[in-house]
Amino acid sequence: MIDYKTEIAKLLLQNTNLSLEEINNLIEIPPQENLGDYSFPCFRLAKVFKKNPASIAQEIQTELSENLPEWLNKIDVAGPYLNFYLDHGAFATNLLQEIFANKENFGHDNIGKDKNVIVEYSSPNIAKPFHVGHAFTTILGQAIANIYEALGYHVIRMNHLGDYGTQFGKLIVAWRLWGDELALKEKPITELTRVYVKFHSELENQPELEDEAREAFKKLENKETEEVELWQKFKEMSLVEFNRLYDRINVHFDNYNGESFYSDMIPEVVSLLKEKNLLEESEGAQVVDLSEFNLNPCLILKSDGTTIYASRDLAAILYRDRTYDYYRNIYVVGLPQTNHFQQVFAVLKKAEFPKADQNKHVGFGTVKFKEGEFSTRKGNIILLEDLLDQSVAKTKEIITNNNPEMSQADIADTAEKVGLAAVSYTYLRNSRERDIFFDWDEILDFEGDTAPYLMYTYARAKSILQKSEFTELSLDEIDFSLLNSDEEFSLLKELYQYPNALKLAAEEYEPSILLRNISQIARTFNRYYHNVPILKTSDIDLKHARLALLKAVSIVMQNGLNLAGIQTVERM
Repeated sequence: MIDYKTEIAKLLLQNTNLSLEEINNLIEIPPQENLGDYSFPCFRLAKVFKKNPASIAQEIQTELSENLPEWLNKIDVAGPYLNFYLDHGAFATNLLQEIFANKENFGHDNIGKDKNVIVEYSSPNIAKPFHVGHAFTTILGQAIANIYEALGYHVIRMNHLGDYGTQFGKLIVAWRLWGDELALKEKPITELTRVYVKFHSELENQPELEDEAREAFKKLENKETEEVELWQKFKEMSLVEFNRLYDRINVHFDNYNGESFYSDMIPEVVSLLKEKNLLEESEGAQVVDLSEFNLNPCLILKSDGTTIYASRDLAAILYRDRTYDYYRNIYVVGLPQTNHFQQVFAVLKKAEFPKADQNKHVGFGTVKFKEGEFSTRKGNIILLEDLLDQSVAKTKEIITNNNPEMSQADIADTAEKVGLAAVSYTYLRNSRERDIFFDWDEILDFEGDTAPYLMYTYARAKSILQKSEFTELSLDEIDFSLLNSDEEFSLLKELYQYPNALKLAAEEYEPSILLRNISQIARTFNRYYHNVPILKTSDIDLKHARLALLKAVSIVMQNGLNLAGIQTVERM
């Protein structure tokens, strides 16, 4: 696909005495469409040529206008600015040929060739319910992994299960005191949550439970049989529940190594830090001083010798480097863990680990409802499955009312896809660091910034194509250059931005950037659909060209939504 900004920079190269990069950095998008598609200010050239910028602009315009490339319609001067106007027909032809040549791979790139990127996401705690907070990391992480994969990176999707730590000592003690075997078989997560919540409610009256829990975890770390068997049982039951949910939302992983996997590697971490003279004793514990980074000391081993998150994460990084030789190691974990990752990465830096700067914490906000915060300890959580069921049920009601002739099977299938998409889009549509407030009227609005709106737009484009009996077999005979109106150019420009939005989404770890582009395509298309006749166009060649434009819109929208983990539907 032609990079018009770079091509314009190349045209200016011989007239400016600036480098290609400098020119590229100076080229702007004008604030108004009537001022052209790209603009170059000549202020920087005044000192070089000892002339005023307006005169320089006029001279360059005169020289360049003698031999314009086919994709450039004209160059105008506005004071010190050179304004470049693209040829609408050539723009349409070049872009649509690119889209139809690549189809589902349009916008993809090979910039990540031979580079391994690890994306760690979801990572729920074993024996705890999968709630709406876990959905944020799960849906966001999957989208980021998909985006990197589309850019040619080899992506390793890791689910770093929370299957270790003092909470398992608490769970083991709680199970032994109050566990019900029959209830565990019927609803394992529900029963384990019940005893875990009871443990915390009983602490005030029985503070000795805390010591018993620490002792139980120490036995687990020492691999004592009874504790290990209980832990294994809780883990297996939890994974059955988690995988059922992952299948429903089409999320998958390449690796399920939890915290426990790295436990045996802690001695190597301790040894490495000792070799570097970085370990210090503090109240019986082993820490790394990070004052030079303006951070608190990083705890590596507790006073009783047990491990902690930081030591296990350090071990995991050493393992990942050896196993995958990663280019980037991305942690999709909530913002409250920012300090933890700052400490871990600072320890790596201080230990002179070569890839200390190739680890990235991608933080995100919290999920809120009108009812307020939720907590496993308090027992007032909102399960993801309940949220999905509610979204699907509400969507089914809307689709049934709008499509009374639709079969029950089609309604159920469409409602499932749209309902799940509505939830996913709510997590992804805004900057990831913003908190999410669930409002059903808002997230299921078919006219708002929602998944139903985007999916309905896609279905509308597909419906028009179906009515027209349009097929891709006729593409070679279509004159794309007929798409030269301002309305068509506006829509084509949004499609043109898709590859750049994809790259920027990867650079910023922000799927919202990609989805904003898809949303803009949808809104521009809907304006086009209302203002420009398509099927009723009397000119058959123009009609075919406009149908090809609709086909391109459907391809790009589907590509972007797929990367966000949203399945499109043909009818709504």
